Amino acid sequence: CFLNWESNEMRLALIQMDSKVGEIDRNVDTAMGMIDQAASDGASMILLPEYWSTGFFPGLRDYKLYDLAAPDDGPAMSAIKTKAHEHRIHIVSTIYEREGSDLYYDTAMLVNDEGRIIGKYRKTHLFDTEKNYFDRGDLPLSVFDIGSARIGVMICFDWRFPESARTLSLAGADLIAHPSNLVLPHCPQAIITRCLENRIFVITANRVGIEERISGNPLHFIGQSQVVDP
Repeated sequence: CFLNWESNEMRLALIQMDSKVGEIDRNVDTAMGMIDQAASDGASMILLPEYWSTGFFPGLRDYKLYDLAAPDDGPAMSAIKTKAHEHRIHIVSTIYEREGSDLYYDTAMLVNDEGRIIGKYRKTHLFDTEKNYFDRGDLPLSVFDIGSARIGVMICFDWRFPESARTLSLAGADLIAHPSNLVLPHCPQAIITRCLENRIFVITANRVGIEERISGNPLHFIGQSQVVDP
């Protein structure tokens, strides 16, 4: 997708994939293949869905799942950095981040075309059982300048709170990158409202697939990744 504003132009790719819980190597291989394809099609920036490397696990009761967490130089982010540098593109990647020995975050990282992390945001609004696995984000909603655009980042359930998009808009974002694991059918419509409210672009990369939960009610991820203009 091409986005145009003022005198700038950006070609974006959204990755929509079915991530498997705990199968990090498989998920990384899948995502890297999609990144290669998007880069060959001319993308200058790529957005992956939330939990792309681990799958969505907070509905499970196996507390060994804490072992899925990794620092920002772990296997998933190392692969992202390598691809960003190889293709000279920017990538927004969200991982289950471990900091130190006892802090766990749902963290989105903006990697530049040299393979360096130049921006980081940790999810503020945790959804349902995510509170069992994550600490509330301790970094502010921020905007990162990549030259061709000013990128704001919010993660999944942040969409529910108008203040999230408003904060990024007032901070000067040209577009908001919104990595997600959406299951509610009205979520995509809400993003349209956020764009109308703030006169801003929002790009949402969502996942697909089904995961079982301890409650017995499976989660159906709705896909519907989208690019919405002002």
